[in-house]
Amino acid sequence: MEQNSNSGQRQVIVAGDEGSTRLDRVLALRLSGLSRSRLKALILAGQVSINSATVKSAPVRDPAYHVAAGDTITIDVPEAIDPEPKGEDIALDIVYEDDDIIVIDKPRGLVVHPAAGHETGTLVNALIAHCGASLSGIGGVRRPGIVHRLDKDTTGLMVAAKNDRAHQSLTEQFADHGRTGAMRRGYMAFVWGTPNRQRGTIDAPIDRHPFAREKMAVREGGREAVTHWEVQESFNGRDGKPVAALLACQLETGRTHQIRVHLAHIGHPLLGDAVYGPHFKTKASHLGPQSQAALASLDRQALHAYLLALEHPKTGAILEWISDLPADLARLRDRLRAAL
Repeated sequence: MEQNSNSGQRQVIVAGDEGSTRLDRVLALRLSGLSRSRLKALILAGQVSINSATVKSAPVRDPAYHVAAGDTITIDVPEAIDPEPKGEDIALDIVYEDDDIIVIDKPRGLVVHPAAGHETGTLVNALIAHCGASLSGIGGVRRPGIVHRLDKDTTGLMVAAKNDRAHQSLTEQFADHGRTGAMRRGYMAFVWGTPNRQRGTIDAPIDRHPFAREKMAVREGGREAVTHWEVQESFNGRDGKPVAALLACQLETGRTHQIRVHLAHIGHPLLGDAVYGPHFKTKASHLGPQSQAALASLDRQALHAYLLALEHPKTGAILEWISDLPADLARLRDRLRAAL
């Protein structure tokens, strides 16, 4: 028996067939609306009591406590507290929303998380304001559950969780990266040069750059990173020779700056990437004047998260969204096609 609500008191009667006698595991099985980390925090905080043949409604603070069939577990779930970041009325391009998740098409220039130098005006601030009371609390705080990020100037699709259950599901899906499930993330990347084959895979570990700490780099001993790419289109310069290409990339892992680092590693950095492709600025002279102007006005890395597919945390339905190139990248593509 389980009483369902986002906050308040819930009760679970141990059936004895849960597959484990550990308190935290029994609760995780029976209370799908709360993540395991949230349940552990509630136990440690003394919010979980047990009434059994040997214990009379006493708080139990040990997640590994062994329960028995017939035990009644009472869980006091406090109201979600207001988040430290405050909601801000920032326009969002929402492509999907329900009680569990929200999918947005992020514009350039929007930072995802508040941080030093960007304490306000972030996606988190915007989601707090937009979702309001529909956020039931991630880890007890009324905030959106961010499970992946896009760089400030990378555009495209992002999903956020609105409750603990959705947050746990999305976290597991993004950790799996489609190896066993439906989750897929696809990016359109404009790169310098044209690869010498149609498709390929970059399997190279990524870690912090040894000298420039704000950068990442391919380094032995770093975290596993795998990027799959396929050429979609090749663009010639003024001399009729290939100068740039459009690649579709899919991630098998999710490291910081992964696509930018990997493509630079194979000699095809992103157009407009001042961090990982500064030595390719001279290649712009091979472009036509209109292409050069489109690239100069871009003033960012030419990367767009165009594809997002996942399993809905509650229904299990496979959902997929496609985002067209934003205006600045579409203009760059058109100029490159015309070799102008």
